[in-house]
Amino acid sequence: MDTNKKLAVIILNWNGKKLLEQFLPSIVSCSPEEKADIIVADNGSTDDSIAFLRQTFPSVGVLPLGKNYGFAEGYDRAIEAVEAEYIVLLNSDVEVTPGWLEAPLALLESDEHIACVQPKLLDWKDKGRFEYAGAAGGFIDRFGYPFCRGRLLGAVEEDRGQYDTEADLLWGSGACLFVRRSIFLKEGGLDAGFFAHQEEVEMCWRLRCRGYRILFTPRSTVYHVGGATLQASNPHKTFLNFRNSLLMIYKNLPEAYLRPALRVRFFLDYVAALKFLLAGQRGDARAVVRARRAFRDLRKTYLPVREENLRKALVPVPPELFKKSLVLSFYLHGRKTFAALRPPYLKGEGRLQRSTGNLQQVGKS
Repeated sequence: MDTNKKLAVIILNWNGKKLLEQFLPSIVSCSPEEKADIIVADNGSTDDSIAFLRQTFPSVGVLPLGKNYGFAEGYDRAIEAVEAEYIVLLNSDVEVTPGWLEAPLALLESDEHIACVQPKLLDWKDKGRFEYAGAAGGFIDRFGYPFCRGRLLGAVEEDRGQYDTEADLLWGSGACLFVRRSIFLKEGGLDAGFFAHQEEVEMCWRLRCRGYRILFTPRSTVYHVGGATLQASNPHKTFLNFRNSLLMIYKNLPEAYLRPALRVRFFLDYVAALKFLLAGQRGDARAVVRARRAFRDLRKTYLPVREENLRKALVPVPPELFKKSLVLSFYLHGRKTFAALRPPYLKGEGRLQRSTGNLQQVGKS
């Protein structure tokens, strides 16, 4: 799809007419036509989303994908088809604010090594709190547990301005993520095999290992509903989260860290399954077991991908990777906020700093 704008906002839709009706007005009104094209990529909806868009929002482009490819492959196909220099991945359940495009775009234009930028993500239902899916930018522990500035496991903080600083991240949330299209395409985009959940975390981790930067800016704010496609207790979501988390660490962790991580995850995953079972969530408990079996079956398939990732890694263990266990820090030591973690870095790895627009490895932890 041709676009004459530098920036394209792509909203992936699947049977989401009600969400488009509710949230598209803010996106259109806060995204001046001279700055960005707005495109809805439709994942084979069976409601009347496309007809509604063409009748109600004639300025919004429609890209029919034909069937439901999921979040990962849906965006892969849409981004390949939309020829803009920068792309915004935007969930259909996000309310944006005036000026939301400027700061992320300025950062992307300031340094060609910046691959992705995430704005501040607040909860649409409680606008004084961060939103679970991304908050003020993402990190991950060495066992594959993602967390954010503003959210550890299920503990979500109020926004008191405590994270109103730009920061280098390990990952940015796919709920609203500004992406340099050339890097996205060059480095393989989202892993279509993930279908949905944690695919943007894995992509950002991969890009970070290859020397690119993932940034957070507090100068852009959006509000995310979250959980509008799959509910939190949905066993299919549980399956995807556990399977994709295991695939993610298998793809990106160096050998010295992978073996202990998989041993610890074996224990922690079955603890999670037992917890689901005791809570009466039998479907979720079974989903964890199925996820582990699926990972076991996929390991051989993903071996060439892992080898390619390790071969291309300029920063095999990024400094944003948390040295310790998030689960132990949270439950055993009672550290319920990002600031309380005081994240240490993995020993022996250099930290990264910006110098005249380039990434340089400096110092030792």
